[in-house]
Amino acid sequence: MHITIFGASGQVGKAIVHEALKRGHGVTAVVRDPSRLNEEHERLNVVTGNILDPASVASVCEGQDAVISAYGPTFGEEQELLEAARSLIEGVQRAGVKRLLVVGGAGSLKTGPDTLLMDTPEFPQELVPLARAHADAYDIYRLSDLDYSYLSPAAVLETGGRTGNFRIGMDMLITDELGSSRISIEDLAAALIDEMEDPYFVRTRFTVAY
Repeated sequence: MHITIFGASGQVGKAIVHEALKRGHGVTAVVRDPSRLNEEHERLNVVTGNILDPASVASVCEGQDAVISAYGPTFGEEQELLEAARSLIEGVQRAGVKRLLVVGGAGSLKTGPDTLLMDTPEFPQELVPLARAHADAYDIYRLSDLDYSYLSPAAVLETGGRTGNFRIGMDMLITDELGSSRISIEDLAAALIDEMEDPYFVRTRFTVAY
């Protein structure tokens, strides 16, 4: 497949780029600073673009089979997630692409029938604004006409290598027998490319954890 990846120079974005290339896909990696992405491959095209500008989004998504966003705002600019969601949807639609996959946040996952992870005492208070912005952005994607998939990570996202072994859920936080919820960045990337190649969670959210 030919795919465009936004946020390609971040930790998650780099892992997604690597996973996609390893599986034989052609990747257009959209970054603000090309020097931050040191991956080199014959099927990799690194371009400068702005996810907050629908025209810029459309120009780098033209002719692609799918678009992936691993975009994350800087600390204190969490509301940019909403602007990015609206711009991404408009730009992808202008480009004539239907398939959009988004890496979001874990905070809006449920820990009980009426409880969200971000509302629990254990959730770091400094991350609540980001979690709420991710939740609001998810609502924007849900109202779009795109064939979106929204991937929420486990509560703890860490480097740890690719195992290819993880559990998959939808709106409930996945925990192990000790109550821990973790996933490696590399396995998160694997789960996202799995969904791109073999769509199952279309127009909905899914989550992965060990």
